[in-house]
Amino acid sequence: PAGSAPDADSIRIGVVASLSGPASTTGKDIWQSAELAADEINARGGGYVSSLGKNLSVTLVQGDDESTREGGMKAVSKMITQDNVDLLVGGYSSAVVSAHQAMVAENKVPYIIAGASSASISNRKDIDNQYLFYHRPNTDDSAMASLLFLTEVLRPAVNEKFGFPAERPLRLALIFQDSPFGKGQQSAVINITREKNLPLDIIAEESFRMGESDFRTALTSIKSKNPDVIYAVTFLNELIPLTQQARRDVGLDTLILSIENNDDPDYYKGLGTLAEYSVMETRFSPYAIPSGATEQNTRRFLDDFGKQYSGFAGMMGAATYESVYIAKKAIEDAGSVDKAGISMSLKNITMEQILEAMKGGTITFNPDDHESEFELFVSQLTTDPESGEQRPKIVWPATLKQAEFILPDWYTPGTT
Repeated sequence: PAGSAPDADSIRIGVVASLSGPASTTGKDIWQSAELAADEINARGGGYVSSLGKNLSVTLVQGDDESTREGGMKAVSKMITQDNVDLLVGGYSSAVVSAHQAMVAENKVPYIIAGASSASISNRKDIDNQYLFYHRPNTDDSAMASLLFLTEVLRPAVNEKFGFPAERPLRLALIFQDSPFGKGQQSAVINITREKNLPLDIIAEESFRMGESDFRTALTSIKSKNPDVIYAVTFLNELIPLTQQARRDVGLDTLILSIENNDDPDYYKGLGTLAEYSVMETRFSPYAIPSGATEQNTRRFLDDFGKQYSGFAGMMGAATYESVYIAKKAIEDAGSVDKAGISMSLKNITMEQILEAMKGGTITFNPDDHESEFELFVSQLTTDPESGEQRPKIVWPATLKQAEFILPDWYTPGTT
């Protein structure tokens, strides 16, 4: 790529984050968490680059994708051609990332993508994927965890409480963002249900535009189909009004299951009691911290983040924080900031899990799609008497469970 020679005294990491536009709450979390990781690395002397025989500090370059495809193209182009970044981390929306993936691939810049969960993003065959790495579960992974919870926990609870036959399928309504992220979840839910022959009836499929704030028409349509549960595929700024409108305006006395990217302090603050007992598939929570190998690191990370930014980090922040550390190790393993060398290091990397529980306890990228593999869980919200906000507790799987799943008294099951 064009541009001046890279700075020989620092590792330059470009952070792709939605610092403006509909996903700006999450973008701020991404940037601040990357900043925290860089500060920690620099406080310990930086990253050792053997070909130079010295430690280099980490310099972050901010790339605001403005929550749009065009904004992402502009930000990434600038970071590659003018800022001369050694690699990129971040990326949130699948739609936004899909627009600039090809540019990154053509310029052969390593990119550790912490969001963009649509399987269509990591399974692309029309671009050279060797510089792209995905530190997140894809839509198939998160849909599988969600559907297993619905099958193993919610369905038996509904059938038992209301005296339905044990074999009665669960009535599932989908409401999803009209984007690669939303459509990726939609197709994953349909395909997994069919392939695994799960006892689920998908009775409604409603889509909405990214950034939407009024969901009442779609929710009214869903109500007329009598669901047992609503599976919502949204961004944080969409899920809060959707949940409130479902319960308050449309009178849907049912549970809403949401996806991991909403596991963020602003979600819990913004929800109010209308979200009580709703459930969320997730892999990192600022409040529901699984006990085990990553608990101590997670508590320290949240504590340090709170001291620096007076708030909690969310899931996207955690994944980006880890991505900066993965980038540092890849450069140390490569012994240089040569982009091809960094890419080869990422292909072969094996490092201990940091905050999020990984399959096998290690961070690696599979050889096919360069995806890392997470231990996923489902939490349920209840009102915390002290703060008045919603707080999650893990209810699935049994190995991580912190509380029993509750089917609330107000819950009304669907009828055929």
